[in-house]
Amino acid sequence: MRSLEQVLADGIRDIPDYPQAGVVFKDITPLLADHTGFGQVVEALAAIGKDDDGRPVVDKVVGIEARGFILAAPVALALGAGFVPVRKKGKLPAATYEESYALEYGEATIEVHQDAFAPGDRVLVIDDVLATGGTVEACLRLIRRCGAEVLGTAVLLELSFLPGRKRLDGEAVSALVTV
Repeated sequence: MRSLEQVLADGIRDIPDYPQAGVVFKDITPLLADHTGFGQVVEALAAIGKDDDGRPVVDKVVGIEARGFILAAPVALALGAGFVPVRKKGKLPAATYEESYALEYGEATIEVHQDAFAPGDRVLVIDDVLATGGTVEACLRLIRRCGAEVLGTAVLLELSFLPGRKRLDGEAVSALVTV
């Protein structure tokens, strides 16, 4: 069996100048197409939501739109936890809370259903990439606004040359690979 490091190296490819010149996009579709490798990634992310004895310690797993959904849903199943999508504004049908955050080129807004969490729910946040940290920071505010407790954030890939981890200082953040 390949190591997790090898699975990640084999499954994440760089796409230069996408979506714009000067950007190197981290494409995870080869990883998702690799059943065994994808399973290893799900297990590694789920391990972050367990205690030292291997028991799940989370009630809900949040996936941030869109690639976070792909990772978070199977992690929730692996942990025996519920899955909660955090979506772009206007995509959820019931009453929502929303949080806006700054982007390099403007502002974005994410939402969660107001009834997505029970008070005191323990939550693990999953996303694909930690870059500037703005989306995750807004997501954590949403979860806490709902009365839930954030146990941590886990990402597939952290871009260390961007300030995401610094922006989330004081939060528990885990990355399977850092570049």
